[in-house]
Amino acid sequence: MPTEAGWMDWLNDSSLGAAMRGDLWLYPLVEVVHILGFAILVGSVVMFDLRVLGVSRTIQVTALARHLLPWSVAALLLIVPAGLMMFSAHPHDFASNDIFILKLSLIATAGLNAVLFHVGVYRSVTSWNTDAPAPGVAKLQALVSIVIWVSVILCGRLLAYT
Repeated sequence: MPTEAGWMDWLNDSSLGAAMRGDLWLYPLVEVVHILGFAILVGSVVMFDLRVLGVSRTIQVTALARHLLPWSVAALLLIVPAGLMMFSAHPHDFASNDIFILKLSLIATAGLNAVLFHVGVYRSVTSWNTDAPAPGVAKLQALVSIVIWVSVILCGRLLAYT
């Protein structure tokens, strides 16, 4: 099994890494796809979180979740490959960048928060699906979710300057 540095050397030296560094338009186009995907994902997440926080209580939480899930999945299908492509251009630089590590950690934390929400308080959604306030823990998790995702965006922007 290659070492971490060996794996990153391989990725850096790959034809993808070379193309991402060498083609004038490829990196910016991939970055636009990444940002578009993030806009869709974070927009979907924040719309759901705002509903949990009490905005638009006449919309069923479950109906909104079913509506937004395909958008979130589609966004991930844009974000992940585009992110990997951008990483391939400068894997050592990204892997040693504290802001990049923080961004990945925040994304993992957001994922954990979502899992805990769905295996926890969301199981009682029928009692607060429409016209009833969500439980305090649901509101807290929604607020934490918004803060985390805004922080991820902030880290993404800071990567251009670090």
